[in-house]
Amino acid sequence: MSAPEQTGARMMPGKPVAEAVFADLAPRIEALVAAGHRPGLGTILVGDDSASAGYIRMKQERAGELGFTSPHIHLGQDASQADVLAAITEMNDADDVDAVLMQHPTPPQIDFDAALLALDPDKDVDGLHPVNMGRLALGMPGPVPCTPAGIEAILAHYEVPISGREVCILGRGTTLGRPLALLLSQKRPTANAAVTVVHTGVPNWADYTRRAEVVIAAAGVPGILQPEHLTAGVTVVGGGVRYEGRKLLPDVDESCEAVAGAITPRVGGVGPTTIAMLFQNAVEAAERRA
Repeated sequence: MSAPEQTGARMMPGKPVAEAVFADLAPRIEALVAAGHRPGLGTILVGDDSASAGYIRMKQERAGELGFTSPHIHLGQDASQADVLAAITEMNDADDVDAVLMQHPTPPQIDFDAALLALDPDKDVDGLHPVNMGRLALGMPGPVPCTPAGIEAILAHYEVPISGREVCILGRGTTLGRPLALLLSQKRPTANAAVTVVHTGVPNWADYTRRAEVVIAAAGVPGILQPEHLTAGVTVVGGGVRYEGRKLLPDVDESCEAVAGAITPRVGGVGPTTIAMLFQNAVEAAERRA
């Protein structure tokens, strides 16, 4: 099938969205500090993966810039499940920690899901604890998974109409596709959409993406979304990526820019907003505890 024609897409970078979030957080952090409660983001790293260490370091640096404390526990590559659970208990009990980030992936001997279950749901900065996924499903307050929340923020910032429109999410993972479907179907001005979730187990998934007004790629399959899977003028958000070493391989093929009406860039799309939403969750956790 030949690709539909379009003159070229309006870019929707994440950096201006993230900057707006951080600008909103600054006076809230100042108010917490003035009231005697400096926010704290605790981090746990298990193993010696250099990329994971880099992500933790980046978040600690941002925490410092924002005026957070950032207690850190680094366990070795040979750490046991008991070691990890002890670290989580330490963070759960720490008065100077409002939110906790446990870096994924962990070494193979660690049961990450069991460790996540041990985390205090109110300190779960990633919003992935089963209690918080339940809160999201029921529309109850709580930390929201960061990448889905960042995608909603991007669409709102660039004034992409969502309410009442057809949104197709390609991918059903627990960190992105599934919570994003819950988020965008909620009754809110920046959501309230008719959401369809498809995946690689649906042979004719492209029939659904071609019908949608907004397509969000969340499959983690490099280049899965091509121009022939889209209708001209559609809004496209690339949420799913895979890494080959340090090389980023996005779900959305670059040629989709010629077809889309608006699109997130290959680099600097949802990444900055994911980090911004992590700190938004942390500030909200601090406000609840304060």
